[in-house]
Amino acid sequence: MTYPFIELSNFFPLSIHGRYRDHRYYSRRWGSNPGPLPDAKPAGKNGKKAEGSSGSSFFTWFMVLALLGVWTSVAVVWFGLVDYDDVLGKLGAYDADGDGDFDVEDAKVLLGRSIIAKEEAQKQAAREEELKMEATAQKAKERTEAQLQEEVGKRAREEEREKKKEVERREKAKKEKAEKERLTKEKERKEKEKLTKEKEREEKEKTKQGREEKPVKKSQNKKPERSEPSEEESKKGNKDSKATGKKEEKLSSKDSLKPASRKPSSSSISAKKKKPKLLNKFDKTIKAEIDAAEKLRKKGKVEDAMRAFEALVEKYPGSPRCRYGKAQSEDDLAEKMRSNDILQRAINTYREAAELPGAPADLVKIALKRRAERQQFLGRMRSALATLEKLVQIFPEDTSLKNDLGVGYLLLGDNKSAKKVYEKVLAEAPEDGFAKVHYGFILKSENKIAESIPFLREGLESGDPGTDDGRFYFHLGDALQRVGDDSAYKWYELGHQRGHFASVWQRSLYNVDGLRAQPWWTPKETGYTDLVKTLERNWRTIRDEALAVMDATSGLFLPEDENLREKGEWGQFTLWQQGRKVDKSCQSVPKTCALMERYPEATGCKRGQIKYSVMHPGTHVWPHTGPTNCRLRMHLGLVIPSQGCRIRCTNETRAWEEGKVLIFDDSFEHEVWQEADRYRLIFIVDVWHPELTQYQRKTLSPI
Repeated sequence: MTYPFIELSNFFPLSIHGRYRDHRYYSRRWGSNPGPLPDAKPAGKNGKKAEGSSGSSFFTWFMVLALLGVWTSVAVVWFGLVDYDDVLGKLGAYDADGDGDFDVEDAKVLLGRSIIAKEEAQKQAAREEELKMEATAQKAKERTEAQLQEEVGKRAREEEREKKKEVERREKAKKEKAEKERLTKEKERKEKEKLTKEKEREEKEKTKQGREEKPVKKSQNKKPERSEPSEEESKKGNKDSKATGKKEEKLSSKDSLKPASRKPSSSSISAKKKKPKLLNKFDKTIKAEIDAAEKLRKKGKVEDAMRAFEALVEKYPGSPRCRYGKAQSEDDLAEKMRSNDILQRAINTYREAAELPGAPADLVKIALKRRAERQQFLGRMRSALATLEKLVQIFPEDTSLKNDLGVGYLLLGDNKSAKKVYEKVLAEAPEDGFAKVHYGFILKSENKIAESIPFLREGLESGDPGTDDGRFYFHLGDALQRVGDDSAYKWYELGHQRGHFASVWQRSLYNVDGLRAQPWWTPKETGYTDLVKTLERNWRTIRDEALAVMDATSGLFLPEDENLREKGEWGQFTLWQQGRKVDKSCQSVPKTCALMERYPEATGCKRGQIKYSVMHPGTHVWPHTGPTNCRLRMHLGLVIPSQGCRIRCTNETRAWEEGKVLIFDDSFEHEVWQEADRYRLIFIVDVWHPELTQYQRKTLSPI
């Protein structure tokens, strides 16, 4: 078969030379003839082609494509470009219907399998994803359940702990309440005993003076408060001590001293105690109303009495007795409510009552005296002193008021002014026992030991109100010891019999009843074995820091200033005082302070100290006792000479060792000697007495 020759160049946009044809051939629509044909009709004037040219153009293209397909097939067969047998053989592997060849049916089967396989794969993937999600959900559920169980268990444990703590708190509260009640009852019992003794002595004095022709007024000397120690006593016993073995002296009943009776003085005794006159003329006219209000107060109906007297003051503002009754009611209410604010109101009302026109002298005196006492109770010593000075100005002949003024100066630490007051009193009333014991006390504080003894002794022997006080027995015995007079122990025994001392040896004045009392203790007995082990394990560190301080400046070791030395040099470097850390000192010995921080029984001991103590050769410390039985004292040896240093507590003498702890109760008499050829250095740690409760440790006042 023959084909008409067609010039192919007419159908391609590029010439064989690679140049574009004339652009006119490409300004036609798709499918139009790109080149001019010999029989083409010319376009009209408007630029349009002649009709009938599109049909011949389509036919021409169809023929070209057909010819290309034929020629391609001929070329493939002719030249053997495809191995049909090989292709058919390979396609036979995909014979799905078993007819020996690969045809359309086979292709359909294969296509179906592919789709099924794909669907199966998708389903498998979906199942795996679902299983994976289920496993994840199961694990999350298990974790949630475990967390819930753990939370429930944790809450149950916390609730159990809280229950135990609550039970412990209740038990502790019960114990503290019981202990508080016991202490209150004990205090009340002692107060009653003292009041009973005072009344008995007053009755004896009344009986003795009942025969006097001209009775004179008895002194109402105020007994000094024992709630707080004096300046010297609060420090006394805070130093380490050494002593010889002086044996305790046993006193028979015939050796016991009894206060000698004294002749009456016009300033201190009277044949009969007169009832004070508290009503002026006007108050007598309303006596029935006053008595009704006073009856409520005496029955303990404090609030009712308060309202009654307030109504009377509002009704009779110029009545001194009504105002005084209101002050008393406020005083009682303050005591009941333990309110300082209400007590301050009472103090102001006492002043108002005393300053009202027409107030009886007895009412003025009683109101101002009570005002001064309550001011002292609040710690307002200067205000109390001003009130006492006013009283002395109003009643210059009353010696008891001058004695009270002297006590006011002593409470302020103004011993010099107090001394002048008592010198005036003794000039006016040489036999005044109250003035004598206080004057002797002042002389002893000035280190006039021998001069103080007769005043202290005669004052105690007088038996005057306010003289039967443990401090005066204490200082008289101490003064006698320092002059070598063994009668000191007779006075200590008398003080013990009067209930001021626990024993002849244990003469501390600020005590808690019922605590175990023994001069020497072992670590096991104290219960503070861990503290003792820490001190002994680290003694070299403690020593080296002290030596560094001593080498750097001796000014950090302050000399003992409590009048306890007979002779020699004795210095101390304090780290804790009354439960308070001395930060500046601890900066110099940080390792030692870090060790002590772990032991609150020592650092929290408000009635003790933690300090270094250095004592030089030739020093002797007088026999003395500490101020309280609420602590024990530990001595850790740091630098101890081989001979010449010793400490006595009661009738047993011991010596220190380097790196070892001695424990004793310094409320017992102790004494110290340093007769070595070099200094002795120890570390002193005071700890709470192990039998004190936590409540007592928190509430006891510092010393």
